[in-house]
Amino acid sequence: MRFKVCVYAICKNELKYIDDWVKSMSEADWICVLDTGSTDGTVERLRELGCIVGQQEVKPWRFDVARNLSMELIPAEADICVSTDMDEILEPGWREKLEQHWKPGSIQGRYRYTWNFNDDGTEGTVFLYDKIHCNHDFKWVNPVHEVLHYTGDAPHTMVALPGIQLNHYADPNKSRSQYLPLLELAVEENPNNDRNLHYLGREYMFYRRWNDAIEMLKRHLALPTSTWREERCASMRFIGRCYEGLGQQNSAMEYYWKAIAEAPALREPYVEMAKLLYRQEDWFGVLFIVDKVLKIRTRTGSYICEADAWGSLPYDIASMAFFHIGNIPMALNMARGAHDKAPLDARINKNIELFELLVQKQDEINERTAVAGIPSISIPERRLNSAAAYDLIGKDGAAATAADNILATYGGAEQRPSSERTLPTDTPAADLNTKAAFPQLSGSRKSGGDILSGDSVPAPSARPSCSDTLDGDTRAAMDAAAEASKSVEAMFAQ
Repeated sequence: MRFKVCVYAICKNELKYIDDWVKSMSEADWICVLDTGSTDGTVERLRELGCIVGQQEVKPWRFDVARNLSMELIPAEADICVSTDMDEILEPGWREKLEQHWKPGSIQGRYRYTWNFNDDGTEGTVFLYDKIHCNHDFKWVNPVHEVLHYTGDAPHTMVALPGIQLNHYADPNKSRSQYLPLLELAVEENPNNDRNLHYLGREYMFYRRWNDAIEMLKRHLALPTSTWREERCASMRFIGRCYEGLGQQNSAMEYYWKAIAEAPALREPYVEMAKLLYRQEDWFGVLFIVDKVLKIRTRTGSYICEADAWGSLPYDIASMAFFHIGNIPMALNMARGAHDKAPLDARINKNIELFELLVQKQDEINERTAVAGIPSISIPERRLNSAAAYDLIGKDGAAATAADNILATYGGAEQRPSSERTLPTDTPAADLNTKAAFPQLSGSRKSGGDILSGDSVPAPSARPSCSDTLDGDTRAAMDAAAEASKSVEAMFAQ
């Protein structure tokens, strides 16, 4: 069946986006835009490209008011309305997919949305969007993070729209300063709106207002209407991040466990816990949690998801946990898994080179000690703890720098957490993927060279001797080989 389709949007000074946006929306019958005060030629260019353009300033500014005004531009004969922003692009062929799946009587449609992209071009946060709807019987509500509200009498049927893909290419320099006061206004207008309480608590977290965020997020959790488990889980995760920002690790861990219990089918709460255990250097804890993460293979489609949980991070921190407990082959295996998710990450690629070298050296040492009749210094699975690994590669020259790079990135065994240790904190961010206090990994794709360097990392010679930290089996093996220490030392040097 042939439906009449209208795309509509709001804009202000969006000239740099217009041509690409209009081209992607041109499969519609009409493109309608409400301009709210452009001074850069946006209005003129939109009209040149055949768009229906209205002009009206909205004071005081509210997103819902602006979007409702833009809906007034939609022709009455339109059947389906598609709401997008200027920095969003619909992939070609969307009109055909829309008409294929939209049925008479359909009220609203759900389709795939990529909210952001990683620096290597791979998808970041992905979820299902629902801003395609029938004409009439809808209005936008909430001053910010506005949503469509259905006002009709017919049953509110939601139709799946497979094959439609909307991509978001946000301008990182665009200010987000208006979001906080608008969210505070939203909560003031409706203090029992659980969604707005959650959003405001998250916004306080972005600005490191830890106590304000904790209070607001706990208010969200206490509301009787707060029943959506994914959103409750996110509030618990954010409370945990705030407690970390305050240096209260035990409280943070409490809320991460609560988040896991609230929504055990989500990766995100496990990843929060894995990060905390990583910072505490609880390597076996990290591996236990990452195992849970990787067994979850299906996304729910909700917007409450984070790119890190589905990218290289779980493999990356597991590889370093294996490294620190001395299981170099598994460290290599997990580093290769991280590489599959982030093939251009220079630090991960450097880690793979180092682990391959360590496995090769350990094989050579085992072979030579066996030929010489010297008891092996490795325990089953060729385990080699991190201090011993540094002693080994420290004698390899070129590998020593790579060893320092790993410790600079993740923090070494000598950097034990203590009650006096100052935890790193979040920086204000403009998206759902705000990293928790985990600066060693954040932004690694942007500048692998910068992250791999670090003046605070001691040289290999300053590291604790492997004999100080060896496990019992390895210590016994080395004691038995004490008389042959010179021979073993020579083998390490090759």
